Amino acid sequence: MRARRWSGWIVPVAVAAVLVAGGGPAPAQPGSGPLAGRTVYLDPGHSGANDGTLTTQVPTGRGGTKDCQTTGTATDDGYPEHTFNWQLAQLVRDDLVALGARVLLSRSDDSSVGSCVDRRAIEANEAGVDAAVSLHADGAAADAHGFHVNYSAPPLNEVQAGPSVALATSIRDALLAAGATPSTYLGADGLLGREDLAGLNLSQRPSVLVEVGNMRNPGDAARMADPAGRAQLAGAVVAGIAAFLG
Repeated sequence: MRARRWSGWIVPVAVAAVLVAGGGPAPAQPGSGPLAGRTVYLDPGHSGANDGTLTTQVPTGRGGTKDCQTTGTATDDGYPEHTFNWQLAQLVRDDLVALGARVLLSRSDDSSVGSCVDRRAIEANEAGVDAAVSLHADGAAADAHGFHVNYSAPPLNEVQAGPSVALATSIRDALLAAGATPSTYLGADGLLGREDLAGLNLSQRPSVLVEVGNMRNPGDAARMADPAGRAQLAGAVVAGIAAFLG
């Protein structure tokens, strides 16, 4: 896989593109490469539409319930988080496939109602994936900026206690190496253990949720809205996943 440089970031560039079929988690067909035989579940966070069912309550994994799904946040000029997540996931998927990985997506488009957060965790568990990565952007105060990688804490199983933290650290390290700024408002050094994220709590596979920046911060929002900025972020996420999978 080739590399390209943007504004001081060095990121991988996919050498092949794939089409995603609809209907549930859609596998992108792998080729040969260092990740051949590995399966990654990518979750473009949130849902592209709301038919009124998103407030259905689902288990959190810690005895409570929460809304099935939400449509996420947006930049001040209206760029939706769910669309950003979807666009970012396409870039990450293509680069992982170019490295030989098999990729499953939690939703097949950005225009329909997506599955609930608990169902996404179940799909990754049932597929026995090697890594599950949920892609998001945050909606915090305008003066807050930077990324943070979330994992389930306190852990509910051995995978959450070890491999999930290792995956979070690997993606954090790749983002730092690419020049990204760790969150100035949540977590420590770009990492945050959380007990309120159902998808992470219910996971039995190495699983993290990446908040790549704050959509309410002008600098972060500009990077997300720029195709080159999205490619920078995607390349770093891919590098972190690849390093974790070895």
